[in-house]
Amino acid sequence: MSVRHLPATAAAAVLAIVGLATPAAAHVVAQPVGAYALTAGRLWSAVAALLGLAGVVVGGLALARSAGRIGNRGSRGAVVALAAGLACTVIGGLVVAAAEGGPGTGYGIVGGYVDLVVGPIAMVAGALALARSRRTA
Repeated sequence: MSVRHLPATAAAAVLAIVGLATPAAAHVVAQPVGAYALTAGRLWSAVAALLGLAGVVVGGLALARSAGRIGNRGSRGAVVALAAGLACTVIGGLVVAAAEGGPGTGYGIVGGYVDLVVGPIAMVAGALALARSRRTA
């Protein structure tokens, strides 16, 4: 497998896992949960937030590299940031859609909303870096 296919494969794997785990997570019986308990919804939203944060960092680095004349002008980082931002946004949307309660119920809805903010930021940074790297080529 070439390096070019790695980000797409990783994004497809994450989306496949989410697609398989969402129906199972929807049938969990609603039980009282503690404030610090790690539930499935909180875990998914935290993983997506970390993925989105990594996408923002990689997109920012790609944006900084695309202005220079060294390396690959940030195009690989831009694609990685786009994929990470998309995965973060999709997972956040699924968490918010599956949540049956508000903040503090253990469904991870607050993290889902954070994902819906961080994911598009990563996608915008990746898109800007990709556009700049193609323009300077």
